[in-house]
Amino acid sequence: MATKKAVLGAGSPQTKKGGNNAAEKASFEVHAPEIRRAPVVFASPHSGTDYPTSFVADSPLDLLALRRSEDSFVDALFAAAPDHGMPLLRALFPRAYIDPNREPFELDPDMFEDVLPDYANTQSSRVAAGLGTIARVVSSGQEIYPHKLRFAEAAARINACYRPYHRALRGLLDQTRDRFGCYVLVDCHSMPSVGGPQDPDAGRRRADIVLGDCFASACAEPVISHIERVFVAKGYDVTRNRPFAGGFTTRHYGAPARGLHAIQIEINRALYMDESLIRPNAGMAKLKSDLTDLIESLAEIETAPLRTA
Repeated sequence: MATKKAVLGAGSPQTKKGGNNAAEKASFEVHAPEIRRAPVVFASPHSGTDYPTSFVADSPLDLLALRRSEDSFVDALFAAAPDHGMPLLRALFPRAYIDPNREPFELDPDMFEDVLPDYANTQSSRVAAGLGTIARVVSSGQEIYPHKLRFAEAAARINACYRPYHRALRGLLDQTRDRFGCYVLVDCHSMPSVGGPQDPDAGRRRADIVLGDCFASACAEPVISHIERVFVAKGYDVTRNRPFAGGFTTRHYGAPARGLHAIQIEINRALYMDESLIRPNAGMAKLKSDLTDLIESLAEIETAPLRTA
């Protein structure tokens, strides 16, 4: 089935990249199906590779080091979603520039010259690890900036990238709920094969797949169990909620008592890529095929139990 790149607007989707207006650089794409088959929305918030030239030039890190914060190729791994009747939202901006899986103002005050507004969340564990909405470090622990920023810079990135991405995601989810009476958001991520210096499992080898439902608060058990069964049947080592239980997106959009389900999938990068060179490896084709089977299975998910979970 043919697919198209689309952006949610007031009416029918438009076949162009996302942005507030024609002059604004696109910050996301929605790959929309011709026909919706299921109440499932896929999102890839961390696979973007549109690095602003000035951002790269200003950092002491080279582009390869900056890219190690990406969930590289995750959008390609889940690319079959529209072919099976479900949309795929992908951020185009990179995670090292701004992270949409955080609160909008989850910021480290030590990164800024000026005083942050009172509404900024400066106390979260992710801020303490240097991984707030504007990250201080990449996943290897290297510092991104040679100097402090101004809050106006953070606000500009939030307005240009973060807010358009979440408006698009909210629009997709609202349309899905209106049509099916419920939704399942599958937030798609990848993780380094070994815990990094800022992680609770630092230095330890990780499972193949980590499913996060915020410890059963963001997604009904039948949904996560279904996804878990598909992975286990294909031979993957699967864990739940450790070391990743789900970020802002999973918590914010998941409310299973109201038929609104959100689950985070973390994929071990060693399964499909050379982590040092950020290149697909020989496992990419098999993993993509297995994920396509998962996508196809979700296209057949029963809607009635999801509405009343």
